[in-house]
Amino acid sequence: MRASFILKEVLTGLRRNITLTLAMVLTTAITLAMFGGGLLVVQMADKSRTIFLDRVEMQFFISDQVANADPECRAAPCSTLRSQIENENGVESVQFIDRAAAFRDAKTKTFVNNPDIASMIREDTLPASFKVRMSDPDRFGTVLDKYRGAAGVDGVLDQRELVKRIFSVLDGTRNAAFTIATVLAIAAILLIANTVQIAAYTRRTEVGIMRLVGATRWYTQLPFLLEAVVSSIIGSVLAVAGLFAAKVVFFDRALADLYGVNILARITVGDVVYVSPWLLLGGIGLATVTGYATLRFYVRI
Repeated sequence: MRASFILKEVLTGLRRNITLTLAMVLTTAITLAMFGGGLLVVQMADKSRTIFLDRVEMQFFISDQVANADPECRAAPCSTLRSQIENENGVESVQFIDRAAAFRDAKTKTFVNNPDIASMIREDTLPASFKVRMSDPDRFGTVLDKYRGAAGVDGVLDQRELVKRIFSVLDGTRNAAFTIATVLAIAAILLIANTVQIAAYTRRTEVGIMRLVGATRWYTQLPFLLEAVVSSIIGSVLAVAGLFAAKVVFFDRALADLYGVNILARITVGDVVYVSPWLLLGGIGLATVTGYATLRFYVRI
């Protein structure tokens, strides 16, 4: 009997304050959707870091004088430099690319989609190089800095700067999503508090009668708390649905080119499913704490 009465009161309260209820649902949904979007970006960044760390390379360009005197890197200082790099801790492999191979790669790989640039490349214009792959990414900077000024080295290609720029964009997107979510969370807290206070005020007479006939304070306050929780659950469900839609519309379509060249890790349905329970728990927690604090400190019924 008590459960049916409380359920009836909750439904009555939601229907009576329909505009406030809708505002609370939408605010909660947008807040949690932004927070969930930030979590998805975090997951994308973590998986993308793994991709880059697995394939990030450094390249040491050999001076023309050394390359011309020793085209196949069989004598010092070229062979000595190669042996030294290979013996460094954290180095997985060292590949020597002679000038002919560098020319072929430029024609068939690097500038294959830019025929105007490819037509201007001459075989003698590209330097020989060592392409170094690391098994320990933490040693990347140490090895690079140690050999960038070695004898026979004319320059280096450091892919860390590219990685830093890509992840600075991801970090900025994540921070923006979390900042907006924080501002909206404050708005949701204020809205939930106002809704609970208004709901309690509109039913103050019937609550007073219930208290006179022996109802406990918890029993009279529970319907108002459940109204806030139900609204937040609906908002959480809408937020989850919004994330699934964002995966299809934004992540899959807008980032399709970056996915195709394996620059960014793909956001999967599993990622959204993983985030969804946290959004639901966050919505319930937000409503429960705010509703209870409002009833405890600001509403005397």
